[in-house]
Amino acid sequence: MNKKLPEGKIPPETLKNLIFTHLGAQNPRILLGPGIGEDAAVIELEHKVIVVATDPITGAVEDIGWLSIHVNANDIACHGAKPAWFLSTILLPENSNEKILEKIVTQMDKAAKELEIAIIGGHTEVTPGLKRPIVIGFMIGEVEKDKFITSSGAMPGDKIILTKGVAIEGTAILATEREKELSNILGRDPIEKAKQYKWKISVVEDALTAVEVGGVTAMHDPTEGGVLGGLHEIADASKTGFAVQEEKIRKMISEETRKICELLQIDPLCLIGSGALLITAKPEKAQQIVEALNGKGIFAEIIGHILDNPKRRIFFRKDGKTKKAQRPVQDALWEALSKKLKD
Repeated sequence: MNKKLPEGKIPPETLKNLIFTHLGAQNPRILLGPGIGEDAAVIELEHKVIVVATDPITGAVEDIGWLSIHVNANDIACHGAKPAWFLSTILLPENSNEKILEKIVTQMDKAAKELEIAIIGGHTEVTPGLKRPIVIGFMIGEVEKDKFITSSGAMPGDKIILTKGVAIEGTAILATEREKELSNILGRDPIEKAKQYKWKISVVEDALTAVEVGGVTAMHDPTEGGVLGGLHEIADASKTGFAVQEEKIRKMISEETRKICELLQIDPLCLIGSGALLITAKPEKAQQIVEALNGKGIFAEIIGHILDNPKRRIFFRKDGKTKKAQRPVQDALWEALSKKLKD
């Protein structure tokens, strides 16, 4: 059967059956390779490890250069490493001019300087057939050999912590890409506020603060598929389940996000969520991590815990009942960008 692939991330089963069965030569220095829920690889050096990650920016146009640095830096920090070096592939549509390229690289330069990252190379071209620019980033970081974190370390009983909120990047993208239509219906003020969510997208400080406290067993930044997708990816990687208090997680949806998602009829829990960080931690350390994050002005909340049974992935509701936490089929961003709105 030749199944059509959905827009956005390739489904986990396709990754397992098609991608992960074609990985080239084996190498003993690879401490962490490709896996469901893992967004970086870890390679052994003599006394340290390097952590490497790659991510494209495909759904945004306005802030594509800035996003490419921060989204890739997040993947490195989620493994306990400090991002240090960056390469990029910049693909431009036909008839692009130098002004478009200058805007992208100026944004990249600004974001890299904010995080003390050196841009060390890449490739730039005009590519036939593209409708919008695409930037594919490749980030490198390093950390001591015994201190790197994976997405696969969550253990039954660990507490689940969420920082900042839900659908942060998705809110900023939709407010920017569909600014006129949304402003006409919801008013200019909430859309202007939502556009500023882009400044919350880095989780480098979140991750490194949590690691400094100790007790972190896994970290993951919820990108495509949103916070709900991120929870499933941690559970996939760790071969566990999870239980989340639905009321707590939905309280972390901002007013601007809620209004935009209601208008577009999408679930914010399934909307690209860069800017939030999912942390699993030993129960005795979880509250300390929350307090350390809050002390740095980063809102954080314990929203649930890890379960032993990989098939049990649930929400606890306010009325005491449970419901299955369905895995997102694809990120809600793609539906939201294509949906027509009436003024």
